[in-house]
Amino acid sequence: MKDILSKIIANKRFEVDLQKQAISIEQLQEGISEAPAIRSMKQALASSMSGVIAEFKRRSPSKGWIKQGALPEEVVPSYVKAGASALSILTDEKFFGGSLKDIRTARPLTEIPILRKDFIIDEYQLYQAKIVGADAVLLIAAALEPEKCNELTEKAHSLGLEVLLEIHSADELDYINKETDMIGINNRHLGTFFTDVENSFRLAGQLPQDAVLVSESGISSPETVKRLRAAGFRGFLIGETFMKTEQPGETLQYFLQAIQ
Repeated sequence: MKDILSKIIANKRFEVDLQKQAISIEQLQEGISEAPAIRSMKQALASSMSGVIAEFKRRSPSKGWIKQGALPEEVVPSYVKAGASALSILTDEKFFGGSLKDIRTARPLTEIPILRKDFIIDEYQLYQAKIVGADAVLLIAAALEPEKCNELTEKAHSLGLEVLLEIHSADELDYINKETDMIGINNRHLGTFFTDVENSFRLAGQLPQDAVLVSESGISSPETVKRLRAAGFRGFLIGETFMKTEQPGETLQYFLQAIQ
């Protein structure tokens, strides 16, 4: 399979350049003062009994459409009612069918933290995340040089945003430092989109024990969550397992009941 990540990043650079032409970074900076107050995703996961980050996702490059007509104003309240610890909302349009509007719509509907899940390559996207009401952003090691990742982390913090740093292999452990808020292990290889949840277990012992660890992708059973918690994980990012069902919120509710 073609390296999907390279394709996504190339498109993201083009997309951000177009957005900058439409709305300058200076205009975004002017809108920061009206942004909603930040909620700590790190604290929410550390104190949660379940740690499930319920994801709003319409499609993926590997599976195509999962729930094409999904509306955040319907799915998000059902996730919150079911007991999600935090939300992840995909904002990439071309490959995942999302947009920043999805976060803007979801923000007034809940007090739990929202992660902007996208391929962040430019500080411009951090300002966007802040303005629409995200509390945290995803930074993907595989998509960034270490220095750029550190720059974006610093900028995110200056805007009051937390960072979920995503790594996939031991080769990316160098990206972790004292500024890292949360460490995510992606069980899905972003080049091939092959998923193996054992990846989280393989890397768990090499991660800082005092960090808030998040396992991402490929989690479909409550038993897996129990095993991951025992291995030190406090966050579990799950999307497709819920979104592919008729009622994502109800599916999450039953899932959480099974974790107890």
